[in-house]
Amino acid sequence: MPRRVIRKWRPSLAFVLGGPLAAVFFLPLIGIAYFRVAGGVLGWAETAWMIGWMAFVATAILGYLLWRLVLRPVRALTEFSQSEGATAAPVHVGTPEFMNLAEAVIEMTTRLRGREAVLRSYADHVTHELKSPLSAICGAAELLADDALSAADRARLVANIATASDRMAGLLDSQRALARAHEPMPDGVCLVSDVVAGRAEVVGDGEVPLSADVMGIVLGHLFDNAFAQGATHVTVDLQENGLVVSDDGPGVSAGNRDRIFAPFFTTNRDGGGTGMGLAIVQQMLGAHGATIELLEGPGAVFAIRF
Repeated sequence: MPRRVIRKWRPSLAFVLGGPLAAVFFLPLIGIAYFRVAGGVLGWAETAWMIGWMAFVATAILGYLLWRLVLRPVRALTEFSQSEGATAAPVHVGTPEFMNLAEAVIEMTTRLRGREAVLRSYADHVTHELKSPLSAICGAAELLADDALSAADRARLVANIATASDRMAGLLDSQRALARAHEPMPDGVCLVSDVVAGRAEVVGDGEVPLSADVMGIVLGHLFDNAFAQGATHVTVDLQENGLVVSDDGPGVSAGNRDRIFAPFFTTNRDGGGTGMGLAIVQQMLGAHGATIELLEGPGAVFAIRF
């Protein structure tokens, strides 16, 4: 999560900008009024020095406020947004308007950096993973060119090509799905039972603050994972503190619990799993301000918090 801006009382930007305008307007009037009311007390030179010092002090105060509340926050946000790596986000950023702007910039910058890191790492993973099926296809193609190859061997090589092609297609589909998971889909609400559509038992029904498209993708991945691991029954329960999805499968072993949401982690690689399903779910929910966690229980139990 991006670091939050520390909120302290600060004058509004309208006040900060209105101060110099008011000073420009009122200082001449003050000088005119002084000459009008008490012009005989001080001479022209003393009066000019007094007004000059008033203007200097007012300018210094207003200049400091503009530097502290406007110029410094703009420079800090610019430096943070343009920097690379783990540069610390600014936490003191002047007026309330700049506080809101800073939170938006920090959140957007953090999200973009995270998306870039995930997509870059997944691209590296896909590049590595594609080498095996690509080598299998190339090797099978060379062997198929042998006219003396038996029909059984030819059929086996063709099957190997089909398997390798499916593996490559699965990796590329997962990459596209991961990229889409970072993009917020339209907001909305949906009824849990409408999204489940008979694939699971709905124990507690009701509306959730996510669109049917988002919930369809999230629950679809959870259901697919459950059935791929041998579950025969999945339950969806809308509770006061979130949505709980559980199944009657073997669950997640203690050694895998900390890695379950990590990209590329899968226990079903031989079955074509890419290890991106739960990573996509987590990224998609995060893009909409929701979270998912693995709970204790018989089978696999996931809690989605909105």
